[in-house]
Amino acid sequence: MTDADIKDWDDAYANGAHVPGSAAYPDMWASAAETFRAGWANKALDVAYGASDRQKLDLFHPEGTSKGLVIFVHGGYWLRFDKSFWSHFAAGALQCGWTVALPSYDLAPTVGIGDITRQIESAIMAAAERQDGPVRLAGHSAGGHLVTRMVCDNSPLDAKTMGRLENVVSISGLHDLRPLRRTSMNDSFSLSEAAAEEESPALRTRKANCTVTAWVGAAERPEFVRQSRLLCEAWPGTRLHVEPDRHHFDVIDALKDPESQLVRTLLSA
Repeated sequence: MTDADIKDWDDAYANGAHVPGSAAYPDMWASAAETFRAGWANKALDVAYGASDRQKLDLFHPEGTSKGLVIFVHGGYWLRFDKSFWSHFAAGALQCGWTVALPSYDLAPTVGIGDITRQIESAIMAAAERQDGPVRLAGHSAGGHLVTRMVCDNSPLDAKTMGRLENVVSISGLHDLRPLRRTSMNDSFSLSEAAAEEESPALRTRKANCTVTAWVGAAERPEFVRQSRLLCEAWPGTRLHVEPDRHHFDVIDALKDPESQLVRTLLSA
């Protein structure tokens, strides 16, 4: 499938309309995340990394000496959610001995996607200052865009942090933002063609010397599978994994399991 095959771009990105019971997921995530936060003792919540109220991150530390830092960036089309929905997805990496950071960020239309990119850069560097060792990035949906954006030739990350970055996993990520200009969501994004190109990892050169994986569910909307393939075509050496029977909302469940292939991929050297 190519973008020329898509007639209805709003439908192409309408995950909830094509997954039965999708409306229940946010409440389930929020409840599970709250329970996880309450039960995990070694943590630092609401660590400020910027000036606005939403520029805060949560840090969860493993038992014993940490092996390094995993940063998980949430999705929601740059329009919704915050870190409080996702805490429990830190469980797999934590049980493997890694510190996990989960940032919130300002949302469109209050800020643009480029502004969010720079906020995530600040969040990563703030978390890296608090935890030594190698760094791994994972992001879901819009978060997949944001973590791959960190390793582009126009990445805002400083050289020191980039040098610690060893692995990036984009889960159901968006890597070419130009089609979003054809959706009603662009009323909030206000993406110009130039801004969409600037913020599209698949249109940039990969900068960081690290492993990159595009991970996507086989039962997702075809556009998300296409977006994952685009990154692999643009960045030679990028690994593609299509997870059988998983859709946009349950493809991240494996992050909770320390034995899952997704966690092993994220934490591998």
